[in-house]
Amino acid sequence: SHDMIHITIHWSQYDNIMIYCDTPCRWKMALMGLGVLCTGGLLLLLLYWLPEWSVKSTCTRCAVRDARILLLRSTVIPPPLLSVVPLLQAVSDRHTVLDLSLIERLCEFCCSISAYTPFIFLCQIPYFSHHCMQYFWNDTVQNFESCYLLLTAHLVYVNRKLFFGINEITVKVPSLFKLLIKEVLNPFYVFQLFSVILWSADEYYYYAAAIVFMSVISIAISLYTIKKQYVMLHDMVADHSIVRVSVCRAGKETEDIMSTDLVPGDVIVIPANGTIMPCDAVVINGTCIVNESMLTGESVPVTKTSLPTSGAEGLTTYSTEEHKRHTLFCGTHVIQTRFYTGELVKALVVRTGFNTEKGQLVRTILYPKPTDFKLYRDAYLFLLCLVGVAAVGFIYTIVLSIMNQVPAKTIVIESLDIITITVPPALPAAMTAGIVYAQRRLKRAGIFCISPQRINICGQLNLVCFDKTGTLTEDGLDLWAVQRAENASFSQPEHDPYKDCPVESPFLACMATCHSLTKINGELSGDPLDLKMFNATGWILEEATEEETSLHNPLMPTVVRPPKNLVPEVTATVDEGMELYELPPTYELGIVRQFPFSSALQRMSVVTRRLGEKHMEAYLKGAPEVVASLCKSSTVPVNFTEVLEGYTSHGFRVIGLANCQLETKLTWHKVQTLNRFSNNEHTFLTKMWNKNRTDLFQKLQRGAVQTCLDTLNDDGTGDNMLTAISVARDCGMIDPQERVIIAEAQAPRGGQAAKIYWHYGRWFCSVSPHFEVADMASDTVVDYEQRDQYHFSMNGKSLAVITEHFPELVPKLVLHGTVFARMSPDQKTQLVEILQSVDYYVGMCGDGANDCGALKRAHSGISLSELEASVASPFTSTTPNISCVPSLIREGRAALITSFCVFKFMALYSIIQYISVTLLYSVSSLISFFNIMPVQIKFLLIVFIVLNPAWKELVAQRPPSSLISGPLLFSVLAQILVALSFQALSFVWVRYQSCACNTTRAGFTISHNETLHIDHKNIKNYENTTLFFISSFQYLVVAIIFSKGKPFRQPSYKNWLFVISCISLYLFLLIILLVPVPAIDRFLEVGNAPCYNDRWGSRFLSWLFCQERRAPRARYMHLAQELLDDPNWPPKPQSCTYDQASLGVFQTSTS
Repeated sequence: SHDMIHITIHWSQYDNIMIYCDTPCRWKMALMGLGVLCTGGLLLLLLYWLPEWSVKSTCTRCAVRDARILLLRSTVIPPPLLSVVPLLQAVSDRHTVLDLSLIERLCEFCCSISAYTPFIFLCQIPYFSHHCMQYFWNDTVQNFESCYLLLTAHLVYVNRKLFFGINEITVKVPSLFKLLIKEVLNPFYVFQLFSVILWSADEYYYYAAAIVFMSVISIAISLYTIKKQYVMLHDMVADHSIVRVSVCRAGKETEDIMSTDLVPGDVIVIPANGTIMPCDAVVINGTCIVNESMLTGESVPVTKTSLPTSGAEGLTTYSTEEHKRHTLFCGTHVIQTRFYTGELVKALVVRTGFNTEKGQLVRTILYPKPTDFKLYRDAYLFLLCLVGVAAVGFIYTIVLSIMNQVPAKTIVIESLDIITITVPPALPAAMTAGIVYAQRRLKRAGIFCISPQRINICGQLNLVCFDKTGTLTEDGLDLWAVQRAENASFSQPEHDPYKDCPVESPFLACMATCHSLTKINGELSGDPLDLKMFNATGWILEEATEEETSLHNPLMPTVVRPPKNLVPEVTATVDEGMELYELPPTYELGIVRQFPFSSALQRMSVVTRRLGEKHMEAYLKGAPEVVASLCKSSTVPVNFTEVLEGYTSHGFRVIGLANCQLETKLTWHKVQTLNRFSNNEHTFLTKMWNKNRTDLFQKLQRGAVQTCLDTLNDDGTGDNMLTAISVARDCGMIDPQERVIIAEAQAPRGGQAAKIYWHYGRWFCSVSPHFEVADMASDTVVDYEQRDQYHFSMNGKSLAVITEHFPELVPKLVLHGTVFARMSPDQKTQLVEILQSVDYYVGMCGDGANDCGALKRAHSGISLSELEASVASPFTSTTPNISCVPSLIREGRAALITSFCVFKFMALYSIIQYISVTLLYSVSSLISFFNIMPVQIKFLLIVFIVLNPAWKELVAQRPPSSLISGPLLFSVLAQILVALSFQALSFVWVRYQSCACNTTRAGFTISHNETLHIDHKNIKNYENTTLFFISSFQYLVVAIIFSKGKPFRQPSYKNWLFVISCISLYLFLLIILLVPVPAIDRFLEVGNAPCYNDRWGSRFLSWLFCQERRAPRARYMHLAQELLDDPNWPPKPQSCTYDQASLGVFQTSTS
């Protein structure tokens, strides 16, 4: 029924939406209108910032059938903030309130389609749009669903265009005016506007103008950056988004239409010369070769075959994930097609617009996962503390002004001034200054960032996950050797199959046929591993031309054969009446059918027939243990496990091969309906060697960053557990003396409970200890000796079982988990989530292929691909190796420390100015509106204090993650006490000076009884002058103290702009303090003391530079000094000195 007032729908892979139904209430809206009038429109601004209040104050909760407003709240992502947007427009990141609209079926349209429907009726279907996706009400499930899920609904089928809309992925570039309005409605800019108006009312025109000027520059830079990002994304999406396509509808002939008119259910014709796919479509006839680099990040061509219509696979319901080998994704490039017997290559449209794979990618960029960073939460919390301090000053000012009988207007302005001074509205913008410069330095290093706020998070990373394939290992694989299995035993390794293996060997035939290679413009193209294997055989691949395939059937389109110099001559005679299978055997193999690689099965296979042979053969390639499990036990070598572990433990990639002879009665047509084979006779192994990178991991370990290795099951083998462990050891993730505990979990089966088998790597134990955990946690998984020197290793299947049946063990395993082998893309994302659940700051480094989900989910995802798929990752490195990781962490730490420095400086700046103004208010004085020196000091120092580059290497110490921490708060409070002490002492000392007291009192009389415009606010007095100089020097001292250098940033003395600015400002302040310049004093409204005898500064300098500071050490020097000071020495001429021993004195007289 439609009586529900709240519903939960699935929004994304990581989040759900709770929907609350509301309808406008007239009496609430009337009260709201009255409130808007009474507050002069400020209430509207408050409701703009708090959309949930807006809904509650104007609407009432109701059932779905009566709803006109939907309140959307995320059930996972905190905090639960909301925003209001109009119908069918892009909305905020997490929560939205949208209008609920109804689609009315027009009678004229219904009559026009009556030929396709047995009956017509008028109906209304509620729907809403969120993040470019439409959700329609489904009466069957009593919930809203995305439109592509409703294909089976009758009304959707006959009126698809009304439901799915235009097939296009557009990124609307908002106008500068719209961006400007959205930017200036930010609470901090609104507060700045309020401050400017207040300062202007108080005649602080120059101060207000300086703030306006800097705010305009900040807004202009922000608008330019946002506009540029929108334009870049628009241009990226607009390329090839609209093309002309041929479509087959209602069984009629093909017609050309624009791709924007496509809807799910249309059948389109894929041109032979290729095209850019405008939608997601499943191939129903023919074969396509596609470049999916836009989605996967890999430029390897992929063969897409037609969707099976028979057999077990043909009976399954279509799924994009399960049938991706048959699906053409939007935005991918179809290089060429193949069709047979005159049939066109056709595909059925399954998804359009933002529902497509490319649309999901664009939506990910437009609406990224919100960053919940503790630094910014702490910053807002500290701002609330400053608001509390401002409230104290606000009350103090009001009380003091009332006691002094100050006019009401002056009381209001001066009390509000306290708030604008204490709470710095530019604090969030100032804290991002370090991020801006860090982003520029990263760009110079070849690392591009689409989410600058994540740079600070990089400074907190304490664990980085790496993908082995293509990330830690070299991209170019080399075939090291092959090792055949004959008579249940292995032969010696053969390093050159082309020369060592006989041409008729089934092993060589398997290497030549079991692949998905194809020719594009006359050159072989496909997976690099397949290319290496095929090239090692020396065989030749021949494909039918386009003209040939259009005239023949598709049963044997591809033929492989050895070179002529390796083929023995055929001496048998050929009669004209011989059947095909009676022809002399040759060495040409036709690939009758191909079973593409399956990540779930970890294998691929082909069915071939040799010309002249009556039977067919199946060849299999995949993970060695999977291949061995499908073979007859009599054909698997006894020492199979030992040999496999020997190679994988040394870092080799091992692939298992097998073949099976099929029944003679199996015809070519029956092969097309076969399922995958599970009965083979031979197993063969081949080895690949990769080089690993180790030095960078040592840097990360020195930087106290834990590393984790996870390998993706994305090719014919995946990565063997021991291979991954070997790579981890070579890279330094696992030290030689540390143990590796392998966890192998089994799901419940046959009535038995789930269990985990634990065994140690054979580097440490000659006999591996085994023990089980059956549906219960075990804390005794390692020896008591050296308990911390161990690592856990497991594969994707084991992780899935442990997560489901042993959830209490998951945190213990990931704490020391280092190697995770054969992980599917979803399992990689799940691993990142698990690591984040135990409060790790997780980074993910991958090649941007099939790990996009993990790259997006991690706190900082680093893609080593320049292709379009990498835009879903916050960071992209143009250098295709992991050397970017230490650089990114260093810059992140430097940006984080810079944010802390700026925060502390801004907080101290506001408190220092707050103290000065509060002291001046006590004597009915104000700061000069010409005195913009502190503002210049603040902005100059902020600009230059963030220029310190990152420290040259990672250190074990990590920067603090919270502003509300003991050491940071202590340093801030200590500086506040020092500033308060100096200002209070200087203020009191000046008040008790005779000249200052007389002048100040005179100033009071003038300001209250006369209207002299030069000092009607009692600005030019000695208290003001003293506090001006004291506070200015304090700003500089605080900036120097809080400009932190090592171990995260370069020392401040290397930041020459900061050094020059500090020296210049100090000299300027000293000059105007010690050598007053009348013009400057008049401009700054600084007073000069008439009591020149009390110039303590001059006397101090005279004593410092003009007098001897220390008594002489030598006795003769003492005597010389005494004689210089004795007025009776030397004796005067014509004088006489008498001995008066009795008096104990000398007497000198003159004659």
